[in-house]
This record gives sequence, structure tokens and C-alpha cells, in this order.
Amino acid sequence: MTPAWDATRPPPMELIDDCVHCGFCLPTCPTYGLWGEEMDSPRGRIHLMKAVADGKEPLTAATVGHFDRCLGCMACVTACPSGVRYDELITDTRAQIERVYPRTLRERALRATIFAVFTHPARLRALLPFMALHRLLGLRRAARALLARRPGRLATMGAVAPSVSLRGATARLPVALPARGVSRGRVGMLRGCVQRVFFADVNRATAEVLAAEGFDVVAPREPRCCGALIQHSGYDEGARKLARATIEAFEGCDVVAVNSAGCGSGMKEYGHLLRDDPSWAQRAAEFSARVRDVHELLAEHEPVAPRSPVPLAVAYHDACHLAHAQGVRAQPRALLRGIPGLELHEPAGWEICCGSAGIYNLIKPEPAAELGRRKAEALLATGAQAVAAANPGCALQISAALDGLGHSLPVHHPIELLHASITGRPERVGAKRGAA
Repeated sequence: MTPAWDATRPPPMELIDDCVHCGFCLPTCPTYGLWGEEMDSPRGRIHLMKAVADGKEPLTAATVGHFDRCLGCMACVTACPSGVRYDELITDTRAQIERVYPRTLRERALRATIFAVFTHPARLRALLPFMALHRLLGLRRAARALLARRPGRLATMGAVAPSVSLRGATARLPVALPARGVSRGRVGMLRGCVQRVFFADVNRATAEVLAAEGFDVVAPREPRCCGALIQHSGYDEGARKLARATIEAFEGCDVVAVNSAGCGSGMKEYGHLLRDDPSWAQRAAEFSARVRDVHELLAEHEPVAPRSPVPLAVAYHDACHLAHAQGVRAQPRALLRGIPGLELHEPAGWEICCGSAGIYNLIKPEPAAELGRRKAEALLATGAQAVAAANPGCALQISAALDGLGHSLPVHHPIELLHASITGRPERVGAKRGAA
């Protein structure tokens, strides 16, 4: 029998006891919606956390499986009337599992490979020639068709692989970009890991929009990664190291702007991540208080850059780590509605995850593919011409799911749409991202 939680940051009993098991979380939980299994719901998992802590439930493969099947989408946090901090509970629980539970060699190798590649921009760039060959041979289109019929890890990896030019991925974003007109402040901008390689155009658009709106932009090349991907997967020691590097990189900035929902969520959680580090706890909490999602930051100030029409019907997808983990829902919609000519559509089931969820679609490809299919169908039902999504994982997952259904809709970051409006270049958002 595997021992219960160790003494290093176990899920706090006072937070566990906040759950009154009312069931308001059930309709919003993707895994409960898929299987109808109580232990695959937030309140069921909280029950398991307590049972393990009390020594009533061993940390078996079955128990760990229920925690592993959680997407960490935090829709339950939005739905909970009691304010249960499931986000902190599942983060601490996953860190416990990775320390005390003996995963199989295959499981450890898969996770280690994912983190060794996706959190290192230089290694991601080294894969670009192979990804280009993959696309030219038509293997990605075949993988997306296969994913729709028979989900698996290889099909998922092939299906979500983006179309990225070597030139675009290696183009240098200036470290500093001065504000146009009177400066409103100094804004640090996270480049990210996956974001800077696969979505370099989003980073450039973000920096130029911020400058156009009167901010001096600082985009340091380090850190290579903010740590959110491994932080949300339970590898907290590596995440703590990257968090410290991120905090140091943005000293002297009034605020830190983030255009990736998962990264912004992780950075806002640094205070929790480093809460027991006497040298960093206060510093981390102060840093997290300065982190803003880019839509959040822009909503705090009156726009100054003129907008040109972007005649496009757009369905807005709520990235879970933006809508639920950060509570940023109204701001992206207001930004999009402020673009002349843009028609905003709302899909049904906005609160349900698309199945990307960090590394979830690589660890649990079958449920992820089903959630991706459902999300794609909801977006298509709006009749929109394009999709707006503020997270790289969501963009890749939704693109693959749409293609699997035989539809080719462009998936853009909202900031790209705003950038096209400010620059007067609506044609820049007309081409499909990732087209073969």
C-alpha cells in the first residue's frame, strides 16, 4: 500500500472541508459529463483527497486514475457557490502524486519527454524541419482524420502539430518596443515557450498592440518558460525554479502582460506555489498581483489607437485557464465587440473544456478527442466564419477537431483580430492558421 500524502504541501484540510458536496459543479465538469462517474467529478475527487489524507483510501492506480482524468479546467471553481479552491487542491494533490506514487516507467518517460521538449523553445525550433516534412507529406491531414475515428497519442501528436514556418518561428521580436505617444507605463511581456515558437505572430501582434495603446513594452528573451505546464502537472520543484527566474526577469515592470491563458494562470499562482519559501513567498505574491492577461490590461485603460473595420463573424472560445482560473470573461468579449464590423457569436457550452488542458490531450487522448469534437461542433453551430481563442493549446486542439469534422475555420487569437483592426489590415486574419 502506498503511503498517504507526505508532509510537503499536502492539500489543506481546511480547503477540503469547504466542499459541502452540493453538486453545483457536476454539470460543468467535463469528465463527469463524459462518464457520469462520481469519483470523476470535483466533489468526488475532493472526497478522495480527504480519504487519502485520513488514511482511509490507499493511493492505488485506481485512485490516481481519478485525479489523472481531471483536466484541471477549473469550471467547478466558477460554478461553486461555496468558493471551494479546487484549483489549489488539485495542484497540491498532483504534486503529492508525483512525489509519492510510483508511476510506471512508460508513464514517467512520456511525461519527461513532453516536458523536455515543450518547455524548451530551442528544442521546439529544432523540430520545425520535421514538422514541415510531416505537413508536406500529408501526414498531418491523415492524423487528423485518424484522430476523429480512433484517438491515440500518436494520432493526437500528428493532428495538433501546427503549420509554422522556420522564418516566422525564428524571427526576432525586439526586446523593447517604445510606446506610441505618451507612455502609460512599462509593461513586461512574457514570450513563453510554445507561444514564442508556434505562435510568434501572436507575440508580435501583442507587443505592437500594447505599444499602439501607449505602453512601453519589455519582452525579455529569458525565462525560456514560466513553468505553468509542469506546475499544473504536479512537477512543482521544476516549476518553482522557473517561477523564480520569471519573477527576476520582470523586475522593474509596472505590470506583466500575458497572452497565453495557461501561462497567465500559472503566473498568478506563484504566490501559492512559493508560499513556504521564506526568501520568495512575499516576492512571489507581489509579482502575481502585477500579472495581467493582455485583455484584462487593455480593459483597464481607455483605447487610444483608432480601429478599422474587420468584417468577420467570430465565435469566441473561452479558454479554461482564462475564463475559470483567472475569471477573465467579459474583457476579451468587450475587446472584440469594439472592433468595427466584427460580429461576435457565442457557442453553447462555453464553460466546457475543449480537451487540450495543458498536456491532457497527450496523456488522455480518447476523452480529449471527444471533448474536442463536441467543442468544434458547438463552434460550427454558431455559423461563424472564424474562431477566437486566447490559448495556444486551445487553438491547436480546436483546429485539429474542426479539420477532423471536415471543416476549415481559421482560429485566431483575439489580439490578432485587434491588431488587424489597428493596422488596417483585415486580410491578415483571413487565412486559416495551420492550413496544409
